[in-house]
Amino acid sequence: MFLTIVLLLVGFAILIKGADFLVSGASSAAKKFNISNIAIGLTIVSFGTSAPELMVSVLSALNGKTDTTFGNVIGSNNFNVLMILGVAGLIYPLVVQRNTVKYEVPLSLLAALVLYLLVNDEILWQSEVNILSRIDALILMVFFALFMLYIYRTMKKSSDLDQESIKIYSTPMAIGMIVLGIAMLVGGGKLVVDSAVSIALAYNLSDKFIGLTILAAGTSLPELATSAVAAYKKNTDIAIGNVVGSNIFNIFFILSVTGFIKPIPFNTALNFDIEVFGTATIILMIFMFTINQRKLDRWEAFMLLMGYIAYTIFLIANDQGASA
Repeated sequence: MFLTIVLLLVGFAILIKGADFLVSGASSAAKKFNISNIAIGLTIVSFGTSAPELMVSVLSALNGKTDTTFGNVIGSNNFNVLMILGVAGLIYPLVVQRNTVKYEVPLSLLAALVLYLLVNDEILWQSEVNILSRIDALILMVFFALFMLYIYRTMKKSSDLDQESIKIYSTPMAIGMIVLGIAMLVGGGKLVVDSAVSIALAYNLSDKFIGLTILAAGTSLPELATSAVAAYKKNTDIAIGNVVGSNIFNIFFILSVTGFIKPIPFNTALNFDIEVFGTATIILMIFMFTINQRKLDRWEAFMLLMGYIAYTIFLIANDQGASA
């Protein structure tokens, strides 16, 4: 079992470094075209830091671990809003562009609502089974395409051309980093999934619990590192854009790709975790619309962090109760 845990940690390390290579290479290439920091945060950085979730979700679905697939995505979103923004906001108060509060954060709330409506077939549509079908995946992909269109229009309007926060590499170097990053993500993702499954079996942990906690936190480490460093450098657009963009990517892109590859049965016990994500997003909107508008103060970030700790304690207690 010790070896399995070591392999899990090695897998996470490979995922994180692979995401770092992918983000660095892609961000360098994008910056050469004068794409703004907030646009890079919402697209390239978000996609790169969400790549571990994509690999883990796809491999989990192919292995028949559907609770792990949904748990990883939903758990990662909860980790992003409560844990990552909590940590980043404690490092430095997060001041964001008006559009992030006005459009992107509500869009992540819409993503949670759309997912809830699509997967609860028995309750809402009187179907025989709850499942994310290929038609549902297509609907998610349409929303993702609309999001990308919005980002494209945002890029054209933005004039943020600060070069200091992103290192520029030569084109061959950037391409090499992108290719190496993708390869490491695939290999690391397989190692993480295989190790997590072994640990779950050994300790009699549910797939849902593994997805919502270990895999969610592990695959979200790139987002945590990216947003924490960005907050430390006072680049708050990247810090929050990365998190918000990642949440939208996770639902609209990762679940759509996974659903296209293989329809995914949904466990309604995960509705609670979708509701936690929706509630956390609403609280984030309230924080940013009140007192100091468009700013997440340290005390508000602390509240988010405490919320994640309480949520994790609930998950541990609930899983132990279910296993008893």
